[in-house]
Amino acid sequence: MIWELDFYSRPILDENKKKQWEVLICETPTDISRSPDSLFTYSQFCANTSVNSLWLQEAIQKAIAEAGETPKKIRFFRRQMNNMIVKACEDSGILASPSRRTYALSRLLARRESDFYPNQPGYDEVAAKSASVQYPPLNAIPLPDAVRGDKGDKWAFVSLEASAFEEMNEWEIGFQEVFPLSLADVTPQMKIPGFIIFSSRALPLAGWMSGLELGYLKFEGGSKPVFRLETGASDSWILANIVGSQSLAEAKGFEEAKKQSQQVHFLAIQASPESKSFAGLWLLKDEL
Repeated sequence: MIWELDFYSRPILDENKKKQWEVLICETPTDISRSPDSLFTYSQFCANTSVNSLWLQEAIQKAIAEAGETPKKIRFFRRQMNNMIVKACEDSGILASPSRRTYALSRLLARRESDFYPNQPGYDEVAAKSASVQYPPLNAIPLPDAVRGDKGDKWAFVSLEASAFEEMNEWEIGFQEVFPLSLADVTPQMKIPGFIIFSSRALPLAGWMSGLELGYLKFEGGSKPVFRLETGASDSWILANIVGSQSLAEAKGFEEAKKQSQQVHFLAIQASPESKSFAGLWLLKDEL
């Protein structure tokens, strides 16, 4: 089991006109058929004078007691809370992972911001509109040579109907992580854009990627267009240099297709175009 956690101030003021803080936890869904509404969730408010790693550790322990199970990992996306969250998790014996793969948490936060917080005593509209700190991703770097094919990897832009993923349990896949498409309000008829890497070192590449916190794929234009894989809180890897008018059109088409699929897309790795199995396959979502 994997959890996603956010610990931050909310647009709710206490009697001293100070923002209350809240720890919000939800389970990461890793089964494509799982109902998002069945996920474990936990929330607890905190006075701004009590914000520290000890309070957070105690809250995590309460969540564990309520869930009846300890997560093997906790993902979080707020870099400014890194030290506090990491310490609280480590003191609880849990791995903390900075990640942009917090899709369920983003959905939960959006719902609370629209339906829950506005109905709470002390709700402050001005505070609700204040944006949190945003960090730009780091400059993209090439994938390690150790996981690249001897003759260079080949790749292709593809698409699958969302309904095709219902048969994923029957596919032969080495490394994978998925989520229920209903989490992003994807309908069975929607086309899901994807990017497939064909590599003679498909399994080592997939194994290496499985150790990353895969966030999303992104086309970056400019004088030297590249196709990037965003991982962790801000890491960025070059999957392909986009050269030629056809590749450029396909990369731009991929970004347009993401707009039609609720930003849901996928990354796959195969040994060759003729392969019937996947060394790796991940469903991804761009949180913009």
